[in-house]
Amino acid sequence: MTTRKKLPFDHTGSSFDSFLSEEGILEEVEAAAIKRVIAWQLAEAMSAGKVSKKDMAERMGTSRSQLDRLLDPENSSVHLQTIAKAARALGKRLKVEMVDAA
Repeated sequence: MTTRKKLPFDHTGSSFDSFLSEEGILEEVEAAAIKRVIAWQLAEAMSAGKVSKKDMAERMGTSRSQLDRLLDPENSSVHLQTIAKAARALGKRLKVEMVDAA
């Protein structure tokens, strides 16, 4: 039987969140994932309601370029107020919830 040497980057048995935390990128990765989900949900709601980008921007009282930033899953510099405004424009409301850390 051979014993396995633990390497400095060996995270066997730990959670993915633990790994990201140890690497110092947990918050960044979570924020990016949340933004991707929000962008996807908005795009899906627009599609379901047959709302074009032009119409959506008008409903929000903003520009197409601002809407494009909101719908860009890579752009994390969107304010909660903008997301809430987009939700209202689609007849929805934004719900933000905090949960216990694992």
